[in-house]
Amino acid sequence: MSEGLTPEPGQSDPELIPEGGLTAVPERRPIASRAFRTLAVDARSLRESGPFRRLWGGQLISLIGRQITTVAVPFQVYSLTRSALDVGLLGIVQAVPLVCGSLAGGAIADRFDRRRVLIVTQLGLASCSALLAVGAFTGHPPLLAIYAVVALAALVGAVDAPTRTAIIPNLVGVDRLPGALSLNIVLFQTTLVAGPAIGGLVIAHLGLPAAYSADVITFGAALTAVALLPPQGRSALEHERPVAAILRGLSFARRQPVILGGFAMDLAAMIFGLPRAVFPVLAATTFHAGAQGLGLLYAAPGAGAVIAALTSGAVARSKRLGRIIVVAIVVWGVVIIAFGFTQTLWVALLLLAVAGGADSFSAVCRTTIMQRIAPDELRGRLTSLYFMVVVGGPNLGDVETGVVANAFGAEVAIVTGGALCLVGLGAAAVAFPSVWRYRTDS
Repeated sequence: MSEGLTPEPGQSDPELIPEGGLTAVPERRPIASRAFRTLAVDARSLRESGPFRRLWGGQLISLIGRQITTVAVPFQVYSLTRSALDVGLLGIVQAVPLVCGSLAGGAIADRFDRRRVLIVTQLGLASCSALLAVGAFTGHPPLLAIYAVVALAALVGAVDAPTRTAIIPNLVGVDRLPGALSLNIVLFQTTLVAGPAIGGLVIAHLGLPAAYSADVITFGAALTAVALLPPQGRSALEHERPVAAILRGLSFARRQPVILGGFAMDLAAMIFGLPRAVFPVLAATTFHAGAQGLGLLYAAPGAGAVIAALTSGAVARSKRLGRIIVVAIVVWGVVIIAFGFTQTLWVALLLLAVAGGADSFSAVCRTTIMQRIAPDELRGRLTSLYFMVVVGGPNLGDVETGVVANAFGAEVAIVTGGALCLVGLGAAAVAFPSVWRYRTDS
């Protein structure tokens, strides 16, 4: 070997290669492989846990159907009323039962067999979608009837979602928890892409009754997956009185400034910076894209979120999760402001995808922090509070966006909302400095 020359990683020493022989090892493959393993989400929980794999797959199918309904309802309300305010009111209609249901839902998830709870909630959600399908078949259901069914679905969903998340640690174990939670976000965000995109096509070509009916049918996959889970019962020692159980969960959360700060930052982003209430208006008037364009607008944040979640390996393993939350929400607010100025559909979709990616990184960090801190006997209650924030915030945001858009126009509602998101984030960062300082032990 020549003096001063050392083979690079992945290369062979030329003097050790037999005469006439060739090395087949690519020069940069080990580096690329290491980079991929660093960035890629940890999927070992899917390979190693059959129950988690079945639950994940069943929910993937079911939530795609659920997201079809998420597009169909605002489309139906806007078609009936031509009012951004009426679409925005869907938020408050869902927020009130969601808050009430979340407070009780966490206690239910911690007291009863979580598997049985999920069977009941899945049947309840399927029934709500069936009622919406019946209303769509009639042609012109009363607006109040739509609001009532949506409110009932929000109440049931407030028990269903935290129960599903609270099951995960027991199915995969502590070592696989960050990866499993990231995969859960991949699952949810994938449905946010596929569901609205499919929903827009179904509504445009087959109509609202077919969209709601598809949702009802897909619940079969979730029910099958849940029925095959092992029992998830709680011990009799953990059976507190309902009010005492709720108060204990709230008391624990109140003593965790990192969790409270994450909640406050996410609320600032979702209440002010998520303009989905004006998506029907933008699709019809600004982009002239119809139901298919509406489906793409709803799907775009999820597309970015899926890409981010699939490459969240390094994020999930980071020790500075709190700082990632703050930076991600800054990106979200800036991108939403830019979205408010665009007049071109593909640019709007690209910006929403970037915003969705930032939100996905934030969600991975917030969920990992909470599940690390929460003991198993309180996990359902903490998860229900988390669900109340991540779903209730956007619902309140629908109201805020609808009111501002009704008074000043959709573009003003979007731009001012993005700016207020950044202001709210700054206030939360000052009030809860422990989020920025948070560091994992391992």
